[in-house]
Amino acid sequence: MPRIGALFLASSASTGANIDVFRSSLRELGYAEGRTVEFDIRSAEGRVERLPELAAQLVARNVDVIVTGGGNASTLAARKATATIPIVMSGSVNAVEMGLIASLARPGGNITGLTIPRDLGMKQLELLRELVPSLSRVAVLVRSDPDAAARRAQGKAMAQEFLRLTIEYAEARGPEDLGQAFAAMRAARPGALVVGPDALFFQQKDQILDMARASRIPAMYPFRDFVDAGGLISYSVNSKEVYRTLARYIDQILKGAKPADLPVEEPREYELVINLKTAKSLGLTIPQSLRVRADEVIQ
Repeated sequence: MPRIGALFLASSASTGANIDVFRSSLRELGYAEGRTVEFDIRSAEGRVERLPELAAQLVARNVDVIVTGGGNASTLAARKATATIPIVMSGSVNAVEMGLIASLARPGGNITGLTIPRDLGMKQLELLRELVPSLSRVAVLVRSDPDAAARRAQGKAMAQEFLRLTIEYAEARGPEDLGQAFAAMRAARPGALVVGPDALFFQQKDQILDMARASRIPAMYPFRDFVDAGGLISYSVNSKEVYRTLARYIDQILKGAKPADLPVEEPREYELVINLKTAKSLGLTIPQSLRVRADEVIQ
């Protein structure tokens, strides 16, 4: 019986809804859990340092394919653990620049799946500028990564050149650093905040929402879950569509396709969600141009 391994950075509770979509999509493709396919799901519960161990466990279990979730960290851990077992990533950021794949059309190696394009961040900044026309300085909350200095410098330059926005990065290594990151951010007096698409921040969603609320700063979030819980605005990939696509990749691989021959895709569906109650509490008026484009407006 084929065994599908899954390696997630975030907790099993926070990834449960996506796993349910994944399982139901595989059922629609003819797979019956426990009869024609098995699942072996491992979660690092937000602790990046656990990923290598969990990836090694999946390899030792001799799974037929590994699905990764939680940005680049889980995919990198899986790649270090195996060069032969197929890996399907759910949304690593800039996979080509990160060296995870050779190209979108011909990924090479044992990795395929979905990658998040760099211009998603620029689109989020554009939406914030539309929401706050006077915006000139934006704080971006990111996980500490010494290897990301060049990419972040490029991001700063692009924001300045195309949107005339100054970007200041606020870094956090783990949950214990979030308070310090927000304190540094407030000292810089930005006009808005962008929360990066990291599983750590999803895991600490409530804490981040409380800090943004206390700071009274308009914030763009990486997933709609933040807005459902009281955040201001999110522009992100449609996670249900992502996990339906992952099921299609798994189906092809279990039927004999090689990851190197399966082009990596960028998500096709994005969703804009706005919370009017939160906007009102911040003294913001949502422009009609944003309202009509929103996939959902929470009253």
